[in-house]
Amino acid sequence: MEVAQGEVVTLIGANGAGKTTLMRTVSGLKKPAKGIIGFQDERIEGRRPEAIVARGIAHVPEGRRVFPFLSVLDNLMLGAYARKDRETITGDLNLVFERFPRLKERSRQIGGTLSGGEQQMLAIGRALMSKPTLLLLDEPSLGLAPLIVAAVSKIIKEINANGVAIVLVEQNAKMALKVAKRGYVMTTGEIVLNGDTNDLVKNEEVRKAYLGL
Repeated sequence: MEVAQGEVVTLIGANGAGKTTLMRTVSGLKKPAKGIIGFQDERIEGRRPEAIVARGIAHVPEGRRVFPFLSVLDNLMLGAYARKDRETITGDLNLVFERFPRLKERSRQIGGTLSGGEQQMLAIGRALMSKPTLLLLDEPSLGLAPLIVAAVSKIIKEINANGVAIVLVEQNAKMALKVAKRGYVMTTGEIVLNGDTNDLVKNEEVRKAYLGL
């Protein structure tokens, strides 16, 4: 599986296919039994998560995983914890607030009291505070109302337009294939199909298994 600089790639598959395991392995939360993970001409498999974040990879996990007893502002600032360029953090915080005005309105509110959509915005904003080159998004639309899913889809496109490459893992294959340029289909831990998303949408197997067509 490959992701080019500034590209949006989606990974789709049934529950239990191994999508989340792959994301957790790339971000250092799980150690691979074998194989190579390369990022910008450097091998990163088996490195500690904080080293991978510092290298430029941010992970928005399934279920959002905000710190429920910390404020929105503290959640965001934790995203910048590993950064050395402390003088530019305030500017990046303001950029997050521009992208997510709701978070600015609720900056003093406790993270666990936000709605599901707001928590997803917070999780993405926290990841952006690490100033990533590559953003791993695991099920960002999970449990959200259709209107909020559309908003998240728009946010993903905006983040990518600013040069951040994105790997999008999604059960909502329709949304994922619209947002991404290329896609991979995973079954029981193996990539069984890949290609341009326009071609995948026309693929009979994909249409039946993931698009309900």
